[in-house]
Amino acid sequence: MSRFTKGGSREVPELNTMSLPDLIFAFLFFIMMVTSIREVTMMVRIALPQATELTKMEKKSLATYIYMGEPLRQYQEKYGSEAAIQLNDQFATTADIFDYIAQEKAAMSEADAPYMTTILKIDKDTKMGLVTEVKQKLREADALKIFYSANKSR
Repeated sequence: MSRFTKGGSREVPELNTMSLPDLIFAFLFFIMMVTSIREVTMMVRIALPQATELTKMEKKSLATYIYMGEPLRQYQEKYGSEAAIQLNDQFATTADIFDYIAQEKAAMSEADAPYMTTILKIDKDTKMGLVTEVKQKLREADALKIFYSANKSR
């Protein structure tokens, strides 16, 4: 006589789902912390040159970006194939830079405005004349802290 019987009906135990909402919340929190949302739709092609030295920014919320490069194919009919300036989600001229910097500074708190950093993301084929004009307009707008974005060489 055996102690274990094969006959008899056995019920499948219920699955405990008490901690499932906690796991889903933790996973959602992790995804929100790890991902970054792109705020600007790129309208110009940017192939960054290789860099030998990089400077890490302390506070990215103080960064203002100016993109320069050849317009993407869907914008070339309207803006041509020469290098263009993109401020936020629109094309601009060098004359618009002063107002753009003033607007970005006004959006910051008074304490943070002096520490605003302008980051230039420039395509490697962009002519230096355009870059010089942009830098001159940044000087006029009193945005003297400028970083140049590039790929880190390995």
